Amino acid sequence: MEADAAGHWFLLLFRGTRRGATFYNQGVPKSKELEAKLATLEQQLSVFQRISRLMVRELSLADTLQAIVNLVTQFTECESTLLYLIDNDRLVLCASSNPNASQIGRVRLKLDEGLTGWVARERKMLAITAEAHKDARFRKFSDLPEDNCEAFLSVPVIARNKVIGVINVHHRAPHRHTGAEMELLTTVGEQVGCLLVLARMASSTIEEANHVELVMTHGHIARKGEE
Repeated sequence: MEADAAGHWFLLLFRGTRRGATFYNQGVPKSKELEAKLATLEQQLSVFQRISRLMVRELSLADTLQAIVNLVTQFTECESTLLYLIDNDRLVLCASSNPNASQIGRVRLKLDEGLTGWVARERKMLAITAEAHKDARFRKFSDLPEDNCEAFLSVPVIARNKVIGVINVHHRAPHRHTGAEMELLTTVGEQVGCLLVLARMASSTIEEANHVELVMTHGHIARKGEE
């Protein structure tokens, strides 16, 4: 009887240990998932911090925008990032992670054409996982290798509540865009908008401005009629 009882308790202990091990193993993936999310968040913050520092350095606007598209490319691990800015009724290519002097400033899109034009008009993010070139809104440029992309992510560049450009991320292979990638690109679009507003201000204007009075009397980032 004692042997049977001992065997019974050993069996229960063995089963409990196995269950405990199962519970522990089930916790491991969750722990790894949390670590991966934290690592992604750290990478996002690093990109935002580096862009913030670019905004206060004395660099040319072209060099700053070039550095920003390179940061986006590194984070998203895409083949290329393109930045278009609006010039009247056109979207003009102003920065590319695959720079080609003959393309910058010369590739122009109408606001009513292509995926990029759609994003600018609709003021919405656009994410296509695969076969972006088959989308009815797509327009091909023979001199742009990015036209052969499968996956496409695009957001508007916003300044003072207005669309002033578009940022595109291109993957050659199908790619399911993560929430982190969408969040990062949206925020970068807003940061670029702020950067372009600052770039229009002379240094003397910033130095001579009474910022306290500005806060107390103005109260809004965008004035009425500019929204």
